[in-house]
Amino acid sequence: MMASATHDPAEASLLPRPAQVAARQPETRDTVTLTVRAADAAGFRFAAGQFMMLYAFGGGEVPISISGDPGLTREFVVTIRAVGATTRRLTALPPGAALGVRGPYGSSWPVAAAGQDVVLMAGGIGMAPLRPLLYRLLAERSRYGRLFLLYGARTAADLLYLEQLRAWHDAGVLELHLTVDAAAPGWGGHVGVVTTLLRRLTLRPDATVAYVCGPEVMIRFGAMDLLQRRITAQRVFVSLERNMQCAVGLCGHCQLGAEFLCTDGPVYPFARVAPLLAVREL
Repeated sequence: MMASATHDPAEASLLPRPAQVAARQPETRDTVTLTVRAADAAGFRFAAGQFMMLYAFGGGEVPISISGDPGLTREFVVTIRAVGATTRRLTALPPGAALGVRGPYGSSWPVAAAGQDVVLMAGGIGMAPLRPLLYRLLAERSRYGRLFLLYGARTAADLLYLEQLRAWHDAGVLELHLTVDAAAPGWGGHVGVVTTLLRRLTLRPDATVAYVCGPEVMIRFGAMDLLQRRITAQRVFVSLERNMQCAVGLCGHCQLGAEFLCTDGPVYPFARVAPLLAVREL
């Protein structure tokens, strides 16, 4: 007699759902934003800071942070940089193309308390995981004090969502500070690493919450610079997204000390991960 099948939640969480590309927007020479729509009526609900697993048929699966408005439920937005075979295949998908999705997964950005000032510090593609938090903050803009966005990239051509960010700045809802590592002809803004932009700000240490996302070296130095400005490590939040593969804590590739970044993170208070980031080659 055949044994009855049992439901394994871990196995179910590894099954992609069918979806399709609703829109495709080139951002930079190697980065594309896709709007992904569910093929069923269930839709998607996610929190700012979470990620999705995207499956390109015949090309593999990769984790990608959600970069759109958390208020969307039928669809979600992801910004993808083509750095490998799977991401190149995903960035080439045209509107109407099919793909598989799993998620959302991971922890989310904790939203600052009412009356707090907010600093967002982004480096390169790290602007994408922070944009959903910006949507959340701007949806209730009157609840918060000053809102600063410090954003840097290698060149001006690598800055994401520049038109939208400048529109928010011009509307007076946030204070935008931009920098590039290397200035091309026509760039009249700041040149230097993004952490140097902190010098422009007058902060209230006891009433400021900071969020940092970008390359890991930038996260480490950005968080340390915030601490030097007397913002405590409990008020600084970072997103660590290295080596994630399964998204459910099974494969172990993303383990950092005792942390599994895909399930315990990717968003952490800096106080929790600072000792781990200080260990060489961990």
